[in-house]
Amino acid sequence: MTSAWFLLGILILLIAANALFVAVEFSYITVDRSRVQKAAAEGDPTAQQVERGLGKLSEQLSGAQLGITACSLITGYVAEPSVGQLLAAALNATALPASVSMAVSVSGAFIIATFTQMAFGELVPKSWAIAEPNRVARLVAYPQAWYMRLFGWLVRFFDRAAERVVRALGMEPASELDQARSPAELTALVQYSGEEGTLDKATAELVARSIEFGDRTAAEVMVPRPRVNFVERETTVEELIALVIESGHSRFPVQGDDVDDIVGIVHYKATLGVPIQMRAQRRVEEFMVAPYVVAETMTLDPLMRELREPGLQAAIVIDEYGGTAGLVTLEDLVEEIVGEIRDEHDQYVRRYRRTNDGGWMISGLLRPDEASAIIGLEIPEGEDTDTMAGLVVEQLDRIPEPGDQTVLEVKDPQRLDDKERAVPAWIRLTVVSLDGHRVDRMIVHRFDEDPRVSELGHGDSSVESENTANDVEGGAR
Repeated sequence: MTSAWFLLGILILLIAANALFVAVEFSYITVDRSRVQKAAAEGDPTAQQVERGLGKLSEQLSGAQLGITACSLITGYVAEPSVGQLLAAALNATALPASVSMAVSVSGAFIIATFTQMAFGELVPKSWAIAEPNRVARLVAYPQAWYMRLFGWLVRFFDRAAERVVRALGMEPASELDQARSPAELTALVQYSGEEGTLDKATAELVARSIEFGDRTAAEVMVPRPRVNFVERETTVEELIALVIESGHSRFPVQGDDVDDIVGIVHYKATLGVPIQMRAQRRVEEFMVAPYVVAETMTLDPLMRELREPGLQAAIVIDEYGGTAGLVTLEDLVEEIVGEIRDEHDQYVRRYRRTNDGGWMISGLLRPDEASAIIGLEIPEGEDTDTMAGLVVEQLDRIPEPGDQTVLEVKDPQRLDDKERAVPAWIRLTVVSLDGHRVDRMIVHRFDEDPRVSELGHGDSSVESENTANDVEGGAR
């Protein structure tokens, strides 16, 4: 009986050790590294110990996993003779046959040991470490350090053996530290934090936009060539100021022989010092600055750095053939992060509005991602186009005419299937008007089923809306 109580004490110590290793594993993974680094820099010895452990995270996790495995195996070996003997002694006082008592004691020992191991050796420390990772990491830092001093050699032995096996299978071993998060993963994490309330939605959106910023190109954010107001060398200051009032813009590319020959950029403020009586005689070429030219494939991070240089606030975007594709300003880049910026001098140009029947009237110059944000659906981008107008042309495979329609399959992120994936939806794009050969306006209707094969009525399948056309927030300078 004495040996049974001794083994029971060993069993309790094993479960406690298992809990320690589980706490190490989860607290070291979820700990706030910035807080640890700050406390360590201020001279906190415990934080410094945690920081040293995090510096070898892969080895620390391997050590914790080895400890958990060893404790679990030994627990199974010790549980039956300790708990089983104590239960058998209690059952012997009953009138149960010896064979029944033995079976009950063995089964009871297994159930009790399993429950205790899972509850107190696994689940409780895991939940605590996830709930308070910084506190738990500080509590386990020194015990884990002592353990690694004693058994670090064994941990490294198993690590090397595992790496050899992995290489023999034709794969390259990778530690936890090698697994950097992709922008898509970070964006998903931020969006999840916003949905769960860890971050407020405005902050989550700002962070998500910032992460996605570096993946965008100048072609995606520029003002496309058809929407750019060009001026000629001979344009007078008087005409320039009239154009400023009419368009609401402040910077204008100055063209030479044609719009593919940009010789400068003029800002209206450079001409304000010209006396009123002289404005009809002075020409804009006297006030223009040399154009800064970028390729349409240039990503936004380096472009932002360039445009922040003194004297640079705008750049001419050229396509692969050297022709002018559009104009991008520093404000356009900032808007990709913080959203639309309009001041009292910007002219409001309606780019989308709700229609009476629940659809959306949108500008063909909207990008698919902009239209997605407006409509609440994930609209796919075209293979060789950047705008909704281009997407329609790509689908029709010809120059569109008013009344032309095309149907696209999209994703509805608000509706998820059993595997937490966005379910499919459909949109019908109807061309309303053209600007030359370009789609100027189109109406978008949403359907839960493919309208080409469904007989659902228009009112049943489109997005619910007010009965009266209601202009909603949107626009451009």
